[in-house]
Amino acid sequence: MRYLPLTPDDRAQMLGVIGAADIDALFADVPAAARKRELFDLPKRAGELEVERELGALAARNRPAGDGTFFCGAGAYRHHVPASVDHIIQRSEFLTSYTPYQPEIAQGTLQVLFEFQTQVAALTGMDVANASMYDGSTACAEAVMMAKRVTRREKAILSGGVHPHYAAVTQTIAHAEGMTIVRQAAAIDAEAAVIDAIDSTVACVVVQTPNVFGVVTDVTKIAEAAHAAGALLIVVTTEAVSFGLLKSPGEMGADIAVAEGQSIGVGLNYGGPYVGLFACREKLVRQMPGRLCGETLDAQGRRGYVLTLSTREQHIRREKATSNICTNSGLCALAFTIHLSLLGEVGLRQMAALSHSRARELVGALNGVCEVLTPRYFNEIAVRVPNASAAVEALLADGIVAGVPYSRLAPEAGLDDVLLLAVTETTTSADIAALSAALKGRLGR
Repeated sequence: MRYLPLTPDDRAQMLGVIGAADIDALFADVPAAARKRELFDLPKRAGELEVERELGALAARNRPAGDGTFFCGAGAYRHHVPASVDHIIQRSEFLTSYTPYQPEIAQGTLQVLFEFQTQVAALTGMDVANASMYDGSTACAEAVMMAKRVTRREKAILSGGVHPHYAAVTQTIAHAEGMTIVRQAAAIDAEAAVIDAIDSTVACVVVQTPNVFGVVTDVTKIAEAAHAAGALLIVVTTEAVSFGLLKSPGEMGADIAVAEGQSIGVGLNYGGPYVGLFACREKLVRQMPGRLCGETLDAQGRRGYVLTLSTREQHIRREKATSNICTNSGLCALAFTIHLSLLGEVGLRQMAALSHSRARELVGALNGVCEVLTPRYFNEIAVRVPNASAAVEALLADGIVAGVPYSRLAPEAGLDDVLLLAVTETTTSADIAALSAALKGRLGR
């Protein structure tokens, strides 16, 4: 039995050691009414070949992003990732490494995380970054929890431009912590309404740029209003490549910057795993969740790396932990670091400029075809298409994955005619022409 290796003798021996008469004795404290006596309705076991065939058939029902015209974004972006990234992360010393509890045998892992932090701090324009988090959405929630600890206030304002999934994750976690989350109504250019909602009871204001509708906003005035009220400004970014072209959160006055790092080094991967970026001002560092790697010298004066801050329940008493849910995405953080190191500053700027150039080409191609709703954009726009979900399904028949209907992200918002379109350096002029022609035919223009 490959996955059930214990024999009846093994089980009898273990029961004897712990003093239990039989397996049922282990569940004596569970009420009988709560126990399930019959088997779950699951498939019986199958051989490895049968499992491979079934899983392969399921996988074949998906269409890879690279197999045709593709305009999906909304928090997950298709960028070119060099083959060297995958090659390096699959080296055994990286692929099998785990939590660096013992620095003397984890110098390589710690150095990579230190370099990752350095890159994230530089990209976001912040003083310090941690050694990554699960993903962008949980990083956003952690930032709100951090603001509560810093300000000792329990209300957060979430702009209507924040990705609905990020807002929902934040609301769920904040509810468990007794916080009040005020989610503003979804709006294309949502940031103008944020300042009016700020008062002395607010712990933090959460804004996103580029927002879920692709709108790029200079949030400096929001930062000033938040600070005047004693609140923190949290800036969210779902498209990390935008850091190569746009003003950083730090330059705009953010106290905490969080982002999804997937678009640098990490493929779409059916939706994960991804990597959360988290950075803040130095004065707030002791309230930052997760791990912080630092550089030091050993007794012989040699450079070394250690965990400088590890404010997690694995390291300190649970009630003192800054977070009991966070972890770092080590392998994805490594992929991020490798890709960004290969690109360098010039390469990242070129990658960002190419993506923006494609977006400008897309807007030009759609003028006169449908209404472009996004006034200022990086590489993603929102357009008005009647019954966007049906339009996307119809265009699939032509081999075109025509973006993400906003109604898939927030059905309750009533924006059924809003379609989100994203382009990157992998998008071609032929792709843009095909989408424009297909939409034109769909809309009868």
